[in-house]
Amino acid sequence: MNDCKFGRIKNRILSAFLFTIILINTGFYAYAAPASTQDLKDAAEERKSLPIQSNQIENWPAGPAIGAESAILLEANTGVILYAKNIDRKMYPASTTKLMTCLLAAQNCQMDEIVKFSHDAVFSIEPGSSNIGIDEGQSMPMEECLYGILVASANEVANAVAEHVAGSMDAFAEMMNEKAAELGCKNTHFVNAHGLFNENHYTSAYDLAIIAKAFFQNELLSKIGNTPSHHFKATSTQPDDFIQRNKHQLITGEIAYEGIKGGKTGYTDEARQTLVTCAEQNGMKLICVVMKEESPDQFYDTVKLFDYGFANFSVVNVAENETRYSIQNSNFFNTSSDVFGNSKPILSLNTDSYLIMPKTTTFDQLDSEISYDTDEENEIAKIDYYYHDAYLGTATIDLAGKAPAAYDFTQNSSEGSLSEATEKNIIVVNIKIVLLTILAISVLLIAIFVVCSVIKNYNFSNNKGSRKRQRRHRKNRKDGPFFPSSRFNDFDL
Repeated sequence: MNDCKFGRIKNRILSAFLFTIILINTGFYAYAAPASTQDLKDAAEERKSLPIQSNQIENWPAGPAIGAESAILLEANTGVILYAKNIDRKMYPASTTKLMTCLLAAQNCQMDEIVKFSHDAVFSIEPGSSNIGIDEGQSMPMEECLYGILVASANEVANAVAEHVAGSMDAFAEMMNEKAAELGCKNTHFVNAHGLFNENHYTSAYDLAIIAKAFFQNELLSKIGNTPSHHFKATSTQPDDFIQRNKHQLITGEIAYEGIKGGKTGYTDEARQTLVTCAEQNGMKLICVVMKEESPDQFYDTVKLFDYGFANFSVVNVAENETRYSIQNSNFFNTSSDVFGNSKPILSLNTDSYLIMPKTTTFDQLDSEISYDTDEENEIAKIDYYYHDAYLGTATIDLAGKAPAAYDFTQNSSEGSLSEATEKNIIVVNIKIVLLTILAISVLLIAIFVVCSVIKNYNFSNNKGSRKRQRRHRKNRKDGPFFPSSRFNDFDL
């Protein structure tokens, strides 16, 4: 055994000894006598009878009875709640707290930043709680620290990261609370970065799901949070070489389930088993949170809830089904994209907007509310959809984006001077309209010409016939039996 490892063990023993002496001298015991296994099973069985709020929605698919005191199934992309059981009740999160810890670290640090371990970071945690044995004075890159927190649930690493990000563990707790409020959490208050029990450290299933939603939007965190095991290699600032295995059985594959995207376990005597898990199937990304559960049911109840969600709900595109908010194409509200008249309406339903609907319902059964209160760029309005007051998702009415030109006539111009000179004064010519206008004018001119020709010919024919009749009449008069023409040759009439 090397000197470093021996020193670490000695420090741990000394810390545990001092902690025991303090407890004896103060007459205070950290934990009540543990409940028997049967008592815990009985309590879990009683929790199965607690009301499930989502089951009270008319015609909503009935969700399973589970032993967790609080649970939620949330679709991550839309925020739609599929299953709800005491989702706003304040609960102890235990190590699922570390989702927030890592979220703040990822948002405020580079992964190659070096995190140093102070005396307080190492020795302020409860003896025997989760750790990876990092000693005071050692250091690790931030990315390795995130593996230590999410894979090994190491409490001293969470402390060190908190000090690195905020300067102190207390300041980091303030950051955690500020971030929770920013995300929309209503029943959350953090006092530490690791989740060890404190009466003032709590959250709710709903709030924890909202935190997890933000966590799983980060690609790196999702990758690290879905790691079955990690090899910590020895370095000049951390001399131990070891492998840590994740305790989340859906991540390790001990309980097989398709589409697992990651998660975090948690346990204290007061919190019991807590679990956060994300899975994706059939276009839905579901986050499941169970709180105050008994092992190993936290995993099996999570599977039940995932099965319930994927089997009873589906993704429905709004633009393909909506008829009440129809935006008709009009020549007055078009964006011309090229000289051939290819255009689209200025306003349109976002074709990427979709709802999460029970498979037993149809689109025309939904209620909707339109709101023009939006600050998003290019958004004109939002339409929220409900089924018996249960939120199903939102569609947006957007300004049409600028379409790319079919041909780039300036691509060979030097330094883009032509493009820059003409960019401010662009005239869009619609060839179709021009051609139709020319054709209409041509038809009108031809019609006028034909009419004039007909009138002219008609008048000419009438005049010619009249002159012929007059000449015949005069001739008949001259050559008639009573007035022979030769008879008047000698008279000057």
